[in-house]
Amino acid sequence: MPQTKLLLIPGPSPVVPRILDALALPTVSHVGPDMARDLKEACENLKKIVFSEDGEPFIVAGAGTLSMEMALLNTAGPSDRVLVLSQGYFGDRMAQILQAFGFEHDVLASAWGRAVTPRELEARLKARSYNVVACTHVDTSTGACAPIEEYGQVLEKTGALFIVDGVCATGGIAERMDAWGIDVVLTAAQKCLGAPPGLAISVFSELAMEKRRSLAAVPAYYSDVLRWLPIMHDPAKYFSTPCVNEMRAFAEATRIILEEGLDERFERHDLYAEALRSGLEALGFTLFTDPNFLAPTLSVVRYPEGVDDRAFRAGLSENGVVVAGGLAATAGQVFRMGHMGNLASADVRFAIDAVERTLAGLGRTFAPGAGRAAVDGVLKA
Repeated sequence: MPQTKLLLIPGPSPVVPRILDALALPTVSHVGPDMARDLKEACENLKKIVFSEDGEPFIVAGAGTLSMEMALLNTAGPSDRVLVLSQGYFGDRMAQILQAFGFEHDVLASAWGRAVTPRELEARLKARSYNVVACTHVDTSTGACAPIEEYGQVLEKTGALFIVDGVCATGGIAERMDAWGIDVVLTAAQKCLGAPPGLAISVFSELAMEKRRSLAAVPAYYSDVLRWLPIMHDPAKYFSTPCVNEMRAFAEATRIILEEGLDERFERHDLYAEALRSGLEALGFTLFTDPNFLAPTLSVVRYPEGVDDRAFRAGLSENGVVVAGGLAATAGQVFRMGHMGNLASADVRFAIDAVERTLAGLGRTFAPGAGRAAVDGVLKA
């Protein structure tokens, strides 16, 4: 068997044995009682995770990109205008989806490493009205975290539906759907939620569901939430065969989240982000992301001068930790380290020790143990 490595890419995140055990259960009928029980519990738990009392959850086979399509196609009508707030690669993807389906849309983009500010959003809304506004909470290309609570305050009086891509945030950063006026939270199973990849996940507000019902049709079949709604209410009904084992594993993942406690989970993500960044900075690395927009779920890290991207990432993998390279213009200049999901403090310490071993193997000069000391100083236990 190959040696297991610590997966610290920006998703998938490591899957703990308890969830893997649920994934390995015998496959059951997709309309049987075992599946129905787990899917219904997962839906109720998902509402708690995004702080929604009356939201409609949808959990279907697919990736986060499908969640984007479902959110946009079910809330934007043919005469609507959509504003995408983009802070990187995945904000741009939402604009690409809208373009593919022929929706009228504009993009308000920030520089990479930053997010659109509430003031910038407010200025755009004064210049032009929109029916739907969509943003990425955390863009995994840049590590920037958007101020979605403040966006909600700006949008409160406009009547626009508010869509939040929480793929790299849901379950690791607070998304208080009802309190912040969010109409759709879209996400995926494999990042902060800690389950294996394979599920497109979203929660629609009552207003978002009213908007879908007001549309005569949507340019979708599988992605039409009205086709999935009866199954979410009664999993014994059939529309399309779901990923039975993945659904049951995801239900277990939601149990773990609620057992930990949401506030405690958010605080842990903050703590581990601070610890890893402290360790990396002690070893000469710097952060790509503007400090005002740092996300607790991943770090985009610049190399010290003279450290080669491919050599570093290959060496780090040999030392037991896998990280990701940069995207687009940042390729070769940064690596992206995820620190989300069900990590333990031992994983954080192992990761920074692996970075030290990798730098030593590349012949870099640094104070041995400096990274680990900085991490321990933050974790304090």
